[in-house]
Amino acid sequence: MLDHIGIPVSDFARAKAFYSQALAPLGISVVMEVTAEMTGNGAAAGFGRGHKPDFWIGEDERVGRTHVAFAAQSRAEVDAFYAGAIAAGGRDNGPPGLRPHYHPDYYGAFVLDPDGHNVEAVCHRPT
Repeated sequence: MLDHIGIPVSDFARAKAFYSQALAPLGISVVMEVTAEMTGNGAAAGFGRGHKPDFWIGEDERVGRTHVAFAAQSRAEVDAFYAGAIAAGGRDNGPPGLRPHYHPDYYGAFVLDPDGHNVEAVCHRPT
């Protein structure tokens, strides 16, 4: 339903490195970058699968807390996302596991990125 989402980050290089490592297990990588001159604000990077950027990070000193969930194709991808995000400097906000209070097959993992954004990977498929 959404075309894309963007979040502000306080340290662009740190955030770009974090998301590059954390999202790699989901097959998501940087597909577009724009400069501060192009945006009129700060540098930005768009992540996606293929050629379309669906998730953007951009330099901005007005950082607030955001929640974003990335779709995973399997529970193994959720586990790999969590491991990659923690290795990249993310903080645990809910390890991989079932969240049956959402629905019986909801398998997700949550991390806080370097700016405190709550980032999730979720698989809705049964084992």
